[in-house]
Amino acid sequence: MKMAHLTAADLTKSPIELTIGKEIVQTRSLIIASGASARWLGLPSEQALIGFGVSSCATCDGFFASGKEIAVIGGGDSAMEEAIFLTRFASKVTIINRTENFRASRIMLERAIAHPQIEFLHNTIVEECLGVEEKDLKGLKLMNKKTGERWTLPISFMFLGIGHIPNASMFAGQIDLDADGYVKTEHNVFVTRQGVQLHGVYACGDVQDRRYRQAITAAGTGCMAALEVEKYLEELGR
Repeated sequence: MKMAHLTAADLTKSPIELTIGKEIVQTRSLIIASGASARWLGLPSEQALIGFGVSSCATCDGFFASGKEIAVIGGGDSAMEEAIFLTRFASKVTIINRTENFRASRIMLERAIAHPQIEFLHNTIVEECLGVEEKDLKGLKLMNKKTGERWTLPISFMFLGIGHIPNASMFAGQIDLDADGYVKTEHNVFVTRQGVQLHGVYACGDVQDRRYRQAITAAGTGCMAALEVEKYLEELGR
């Protein structure tokens, strides 16, 4: 889906034009609610075990890890936040980072290091998730990138903390996106282009929310966007 190049003046005079495949769709208003996709390791075994011990949402699935040993993949703030959160449920959390360096802020990293339930594995990558046949994660095959050593880490859950990819690449060059590709908004829902508000164009949910990414917050901004559309269309009809 590609959005035509628009200005605030254009939107007050003519419909918004979208190209979907070979079909051109015209509309008076647009809500971008295309969401964001979790980053995965890309392992076939990982994909086969999503929902069976592999998750990208600690707040969604943390409870199911109660009393178990788990792993969190990543070295940024997302991984630290998820690891700390998961200590409420898990008996032990191992953070697996592919390098020696962490992208996490100093305060988040220090909190994770100081936590008695959290341990770290550096320069380590996941080669395979075990338990595909049983449809139940049994452990991870790991490799140390520096030494080449391979071993198995017995865990019951693996949480991905390596970020999300906003589904907004189709709008690149058409509207304002931040450095990571999230739609920039003013007051949560108003979309801009070159810093100027695009009248009638709104965004909601995970495509513009890099912090919370929860169903309830997406629903809230969705409601806000819908109310703004209603108001905008009423004003156009006057």
